[in-house]
Amino acid sequence: MAEYVFAIKAGDVQTGQIVALTLDDVPIAFTRLDGRIVAFGDVCTHDDGPLAEGTIEGDCVVCPRHGAHFNLYTGKPTFPAPFPIPIYETKIDGDDVLVKLTQTS
Repeated sequence: MAEYVFAIKAGDVQTGQIVALTLDDVPIAFTRLDGRIVAFGDVCTHDDGPLAEGTIEGDCVVCPRHGAHFNLYTGKPTFPAPFPIPIYETKIDGDDVLVKLTQTS
């Protein structure tokens, strides 16, 4: 069973902003959405661009290169991205954000 690992302090993740980290060689980005912290793969499936350089629109992250949208709850993409991005399970322990490095979607 995959274990949770420390990722970031909860206070460092703000609504509308994206924080990128690499944990165990896995590029992961974090944002606050609807009051909770979500973690997602920081690589666009269209051209391998960094999603953390994009923007948050509603419940999606928008790739800065070609505008693909990825749902932050499911990872599902819109054109031109052909595949979903991974979504990672998070939990809060005090002010620490913990993440499970196995993807949930």
